[in-house]
Amino acid sequence: MAQQQIKQTILAMNGDEAIAYAVKQCDVDVVAAYPITPQTIIVEKFSEYVANGEVQTQYVCTESEHSAITACIAAGATGARTFTASASAGLALMHEMLFVTSGARVPVVLAVANRALSAPLNIHGDHSDSMAERDSGWLHIYAENAQEAYDSIIQAFKIAEDVDVSLPIFIGVDGFTISHTLERVDTLPEDVVRRFIGTRSFPMVLTHEGKTVPFKLDPANPMTMGPNALQNFYYEFKRQQEEGMRNAYKKIQEVNSEYAKLSGRSYGNGLIDPYKLDDAEIAIIVIGSTAGTLKVIVDQLRTEGIKAGILRIRTFRPFPVDEIKNALRNLKAVAVMDKSMSPGGLGAAVFSEVRNALYDAAHRPIIVSYIFGLGGRDSSPNDLRRIYDDLARIAKSGQAEKTVTYFGLRE
Repeated sequence: MAQQQIKQTILAMNGDEAIAYAVKQCDVDVVAAYPITPQTIIVEKFSEYVANGEVQTQYVCTESEHSAITACIAAGATGARTFTASASAGLALMHEMLFVTSGARVPVVLAVANRALSAPLNIHGDHSDSMAERDSGWLHIYAENAQEAYDSIIQAFKIAEDVDVSLPIFIGVDGFTISHTLERVDTLPEDVVRRFIGTRSFPMVLTHEGKTVPFKLDPANPMTMGPNALQNFYYEFKRQQEEGMRNAYKKIQEVNSEYAKLSGRSYGNGLIDPYKLDDAEIAIIVIGSTAGTLKVIVDQLRTEGIKAGILRIRTFRPFPVDEIKNALRNLKAVAVMDKSMSPGGLGAAVFSEVRNALYDAAHRPIIVSYIFGLGGRDSSPNDLRRIYDDLARIAKSGQAEKTVTYFGLRE
């Protein structure tokens, strides 16, 4: 069967269900999780697959998210393919162990149904939770819709488990906007998914016994993971994680391309996903589901003769510096939309990263920050169009009145 002729099944699923279905197809050995809105549907649905005998996965109901990720680390360290999911305060409770996961080079896949952090209590979607973990050593990919959530989970196992990467990975979906919205999702046959991912492989390491063996906990070949490493060795361990990130930069693009041949779907080059950017003069940079709304606005602006575009950052870690510099090289003005805050900083996480990437560029567009959508606050297409109106004025005048705008805020 030619790859282009693979028949896919159309299902109606929300984003959480699409993630659970993808995990079902990925031959996962261990799922350990604790429920939290708006992630609960993921592990709830997967538990049904376990109860119905549709998967052979060991499902561990833990007493907290801290315990869930710890169970995944232990299972992954022995060679199991592992998955968990969380959001908001649950992800924050994992904080300590997220660093342990990446430091021990355990390729756990974690779905994050992005949600605001307390206080005050809010269960709706923004990126505060995962952006707070941006330096934890995890790969970060953000989906635009339920279809991409399904596809990204499948890709995630292949990326994280690559022997030259060997790092854990987040797949982020906007809470409620994607997690709870029913959409069409085209799904691959399970045997095709499993062939695409393959079995887990391991880096080969030299043990204290002088044997070269797979990097996993095995009584037959004793080794230590995450040992006490003081001044003499800690620095080198952290540098090795950076090498894994560099290798992931290429691997994400390769897997995106391979998956496109299999499914007919690709997401830019896997790192960035531009829309009508080739001849654009003004553009918005964004992460997540907001890109879908912005596409409608850009299409309208194009009919009016306004050269507008979008740059959706799909992969936030590793940060695609060169791709962003190249994509923005001909623009006059750019707005970066952040669905999180960095109190006391200049703008927020995505803005800071983009602006930093452009610092040494031969041509730098005027760049401004728009913080929006905190706690799930909605922005209508008419609201979002005003950002392009602002950019048009900035491009014409050659200057911005202010660097940071709190968009949609009552002041």
